[in-house]
Amino acid sequence: MPRLKTLFRLLRRLVVLVCIAAVLLTALPPLAREADRLLYPRKYSRQVEQWAAEYELDPLLVYAFIRTESGFDPAATSSVEARGLMQMTEETFIWLRSKIAPDEGLTFDDLYDPDVSIRFGCYYIHLCMERYGGDVATAAAAYHSGWGTVDNLLRMEEHSTDGQTLKGFPYNQMHHYVEKITASYAVYTRLYGG
Repeated sequence: MPRLKTLFRLLRRLVVLVCIAAVLLTALPPLAREADRLLYPRKYSRQVEQWAAEYELDPLLVYAFIRTESGFDPAATSSVEARGLMQMTEETFIWLRSKIAPDEGLTFDDLYDPDVSIRFGCYYIHLCMERYGGDVATAAAAYHSGWGTVDNLLRMEEHSTDGQTLKGFPYNQMHHYVEKITASYAVYTRLYGG
């Protein structure tokens, strides 16, 4: 009889443990997904959606750039004085302003305004995507290191087989940046994509 009671207690504990495991297995994926959404937010969604649509970009790609560039901090300033959510240098800002806002009187300081930063950043991503045939990694390398650097690499067989896309990123900072953009974009797509 004592063996039967012990067996019954063990069986009851096993049933309780199985029930707890079932609850955890059911609850953990949504909790993990919510934790990921906290790490990969979609802040400034009105501006991102507007300017991504205007410049024919996937908004999730724009979020990946903002997350990588500034961590969604509109007051971010880099060591090379790049500013705002999308971390644009003054030289790039002036060049883009001549194309999309020549009569608006915008200054470099206006990049701290999320709408201005996202507008200019989206336009620049659009130009990079267009120039490099829609290849996200090559466009990201150009956004980070400039067209001249990427164009030079594209002329070298060891870095490009087609002269249009890079097959590798030979500079550590460029390589790290491209990895961050593409990985972040993949997570955004997993979390929010259709």
